[in-house]
Amino acid sequence: MTMRRLVQTADETRALGAALGRSAAPGDVLWLHGELGAGKTEMTKGIAAGLDCREAVSSPSFALIHEYLTCRLPLYHVDLYRLEGAAVLDLGLEDYLEGLGVTVVEWGERLPADFFTDGIDVTLTFVDDDDARRITLAPRGPAGTRWLEECHE
Repeated sequence: MTMRRLVQTADETRALGAALGRSAAPGDVLWLHGELGAGKTEMTKGIAAGLDCREAVSSPSFALIHEYLTCRLPLYHVDLYRLEGAAVLDLGLEDYLEGLGVTVVEWGERLPADFFTDGIDVTLTFVDDDDARRITLAPRGPAGTRWLEECHE
């Protein structure tokens, strides 16, 4: 079950993220893919809103991992953009991915394909219009399938 949405604004991206956040369960993992500026952090802001986070979400590009613990479930926001090779594997992501929170991984393609086989792949793609994006959500495993089936906007 793949879901596709065309969004025109950052607000619409956040609204889709909020729907995912409302239906998230402990251990859920979201893999965000897309060019710089495609809306990955906006999607994460929406997930945080859906998890009722009381903290402002920002890009973890330089910190690599931001932890938001004032939510219905802990939210772990990971950005692998600046890492390559063994450095990606040395982060200890397994602790987050197998934990009791929700983990959002930007630039997850920097990990081996079989690193973690469950969750939802979210691909944000620019379309012809300057502001429009195509968002594709595809489950990868039983938890991802359950999460996507329970997601209602």
